[in-house]
Amino acid sequence: MAVRNMTRAADPGGRVSVTLRVYEILRREILSLELRPGQRLDEVSLSSRFRCSRTPVREALVKLDSESLVTTLPNGRAMVASIEFGAVPAYFDALTLLQRVTTRLAARFRTESDLVEINRCGAEFRAAQERGNVPDMIETNRDFHIAIADAGRNAYYHAFYARLLDEGRRLLRLYFFTYDDERPPVYSNEHDLIIDAISARDEDLADRLALQHATQVADRIRSYLDDRPGAAISLEEAVSSNQRAVTA
Repeated sequence: MAVRNMTRAADPGGRVSVTLRVYEILRREILSLELRPGQRLDEVSLSSRFRCSRTPVREALVKLDSESLVTTLPNGRAMVASIEFGAVPAYFDALTLLQRVTTRLAARFRTESDLVEINRCGAEFRAAQERGNVPDMIETNRDFHIAIADAGRNAYYHAFYARLLDEGRRLLRLYFFTYDDERPPVYSNEHDLIIDAISARDEDLADRLALQHATQVADRIRSYLDDRPGAAISLEEAVSSNQRAVTA
């Protein structure tokens, strides 16, 4: 991907803008699996790619490390963080619980302005699905569920849920691989049903729908991993075979 010379950023000295731009690009590529788990991130090569010094690259990698997307080795080298498949069951247990509680609370506390924002995010997800743009679907799916958490009015649940959604974006990318990147037919429809339950202030229905929504994703990923020996190798093969579907 061609990148403009970012050393001419508008802020004084320019380094902050360069660091942010490098961080944003690398983060998107890691989350979309364009950069594969375990892939080395060489500062010299990245500096050449982004046409900047090594300092903003190093700062971007430090920030990605703090988000558990990059692993810094004892020798100072960096690599894309691996996906711990052994932790997937515990991850989905936590995600499902937070998805249920935030959706239930949204049904209880939502305002009309909350509904406007939730509907807007749901429409953006549907538009991304209609375009067949999987990375955008993953981004807008995150925005949709965060809008619901906002409506729930609990900052602690919101923070925990946001972290889980961010950590799980690579797993969600794997979820779409199980469809060979074809759009699952019920995904946005599930969002619509959740919106209707929140709008109607039906807490029990919102809870059930959130559980179903999380469970079908978790079950499909678990089934995919169980059916394919050597999960780490299988993921790399999946990434390679579906590389054309990833947009920059």
